[in-house]
Amino acid sequence: MTPTLHARQLLTIICEADIERQLVSDLRRRGVRGHTITDARGHGQHGDRDALWPASANIRIEAICDSHILNATLIMLEENYFKNHGLVAFVSEVAVLRADKF
Repeated sequence: MTPTLHARQLLTIICEADIERQLVSDLRRRGVRGHTITDARGHGQHGDRDALWPASANIRIEAICDSHILNATLIMLEENYFKNHGLVAFVSEVAVLRADKF
């Protein structure tokens, strides 16, 4: 038996931890049904993000969604977050087994 895989997109957002609550609320309003959040550290245009104190903490949010929800979410990120926050977003093509969950 071969499993049935369904194409979806994995949206990954790396951002300042202090915008988590608002960003998750905005994701839900765009139709994102679930997400995973982990702590993230690194270096980029905004300097070191080492999480040694709350103002330097970053998180990584991952959500699997279909292309319609993805497009609405990317537009929302561009309009509401990119200009005023240290935030990056990228998309990967993934295949999932339980398409109804996404």
